[in-house]
Amino acid sequence: MPLSKQEWLALEKKAHELRRLTLDTTYWAGSGHIGGGLSVLDIMTVLYHKYMHIRVDEPQWEDRDRFILSKGHAGIAYAPVLCDLGFNDKEMLKTFNLSGSKMGMHLDSNKVVGVDASTGSLGHGMSIAVGTALAARVLGKGYKTFVVLGDGECDEGSNWEAAMSAAHYKLTNMISFVDRNRCMIDGRTEDVMSLEPFCAKWEAFGFIVKEIDGNNIRELCEAIDFALANETDKPVMIVCNTLKGCGIDFIEDNYLWHYGAFDDEKYEKAIAALEASYAKRVERAEKEGA
Repeated sequence: MPLSKQEWLALEKKAHELRRLTLDTTYWAGSGHIGGGLSVLDIMTVLYHKYMHIRVDEPQWEDRDRFILSKGHAGIAYAPVLCDLGFNDKEMLKTFNLSGSKMGMHLDSNKVVGVDASTGSLGHGMSIAVGTALAARVLGKGYKTFVVLGDGECDEGSNWEAAMSAAHYKLTNMISFVDRNRCMIDGRTEDVMSLEPFCAKWEAFGFIVKEIDGNNIRELCEAIDFALANETDKPVMIVCNTLKGCGIDFIEDNYLWHYGAFDDEKYEKAIAALEASYAKRVERAEKEGA
């Protein structure tokens, strides 16, 4: 179903609220992986607030859709998503990654309600997703598995082994995303270990590939709708071109902000940047929405 203007605006509002909460969490923690957290946040907003079948009051519901954040260091954005939904108390964000907190830098599924898999050892998330997708088939369940990879972790061979398995077993109940922000901890992805031709690689491994602007709500929804309507026996990979630090102009597309901290001055400057970015996104939705 096409995205209505009202729904688009509502998702933009929620994404903005979650960006602000991610910034606050980074500020309270003293530092964090905010760059990759902000780049992937639109994907999580759309999945959790439009597509995924979950029950906040029943987090272990057997028929829930599964979400695997393979780039587990983006937990600084994932934790706000889960707390905002009500899985966990928002007050927990004020102690994120501090001594004694249940919320570490990489979210632990045994400690944080709503997390389907502990991740952060990069390259493992897609393998876990293949397992949950296969489990759904064996158990006769209709749930979907959504998995988000970072482009930097696509240097890891285990992802490509998982990709071969997904294509071999025709796991069309698994929908995959790559947060293609082109930055990793040590530099630009193409300087550290070139991934291009990236989409062609996934196609060669047996996937249908959709390449989109991963910070555009409408394009995300259209791509997910496409994947859900897929009637072939090939899994779908959505390559999301994103901006590291999306929404805060002075950190955008800068690999040095893979991990960073905000003093009071930078924090206030970041708040103003988020407000300006949100205004532009609302303007786009108002103009292009139907």
